[in-house]
Amino acid sequence: MKIRHSLPFVLFMFFVGNSFADEQPVTVNVARMSLDTALTAAQASIAACRKKGAQVTVTIIERGGHPQVVLRDVLAMDVSLSISRDKAYTAMSFNSATSDLQDRFKGTYNVPKTKGLLIARGGLPIVAAGTIFGGIGVSGSSGEIDEHCAQAGLDAILDDLEMSVE
Repeated sequence: MKIRHSLPFVLFMFFVGNSFADEQPVTVNVARMSLDTALTAAQASIAACRKKGAQVTVTIIERGGHPQVVLRDVLAMDVSLSISRDKAYTAMSFNSATSDLQDRFKGTYNVPKTKGLLIARGGLPIVAAGTIFGGIGVSGSSGEIDEHCAQAGLDAILDDLEMSVE
């Protein structure tokens, strides 16, 4: 079977194809947090919660949605492991604090019922200089305290991340 194309079509495909190729790099550099940076955030969150008398679990996820660091304080509930992970994943996925999402999904559109998403206070995206590095989720206390502790973890690393982004 022989396919025939008109000259205008061939020229169009040549120029369109080349313009897309010129715009797209062959590889993409992706900024990621180091283990030490993620650990610093998690430890700062645990310390902030201890000051408030709360035993929590902190999960730091990397931009691919996988846990990078998980710290569970001695008396934190077992269920806080999965909850902190889901808060971190949700915050990263929507690039928004999970507390800001609580009134966003109403009616029949029910994204929060998707496995792995949790719309509850205590999750924050880790963003510096417009780059999403991941998310931080805290679980084990009230939503207000969880969010306060997540913010303490984020604050502990934000300046270093801002300085590292080119």
